[in-house]
Amino acid sequence: MIRLLNICVIAALVAAAVHVYKIKFESTRQAERVAKLRMEIRREHDAIAMLRAEWAKLDTPARIQVLAKRHLPLQPLDGKQFDRFDRLPMRPADLVPPDADDPIGALLEIPEIAELPTASVSTPKAKR
Repeated sequence: MIRLLNICVIAALVAAAVHVYKIKFESTRQAERVAKLRMEIRREHDAIAMLRAEWAKLDTPARIQVLAKRHLPLQPLDGKQFDRFDRLPMRPADLVPPDADDPIGALLEIPEIAELPTASVSTPKAKR
């Protein structure tokens, strides 16, 4: 009977040792995973910091102004570019009734709409 009890206790100790080893191995693996994730997070933070610094450099108004002068044909506004209100064309009458179900379809049904001016500067009529 005592021999059977000794065998059971030894088996329980072996099972407990295997379980403790398994827990230790799993915790070591999780610690390595956490360390790897922290390293990746640190790398991502560094990349974000680098991109923010680059963005701050690219976003400076002086740099944008130099690029605009180099690549855009912008000129200062001239007083002659403005017009008086009395020279503006009158607002056209409503082409589409306010209660129309399909306002775009109603506009497409009017053939003369292509010839109506849409700005204060008239453009030559397109040939059809």
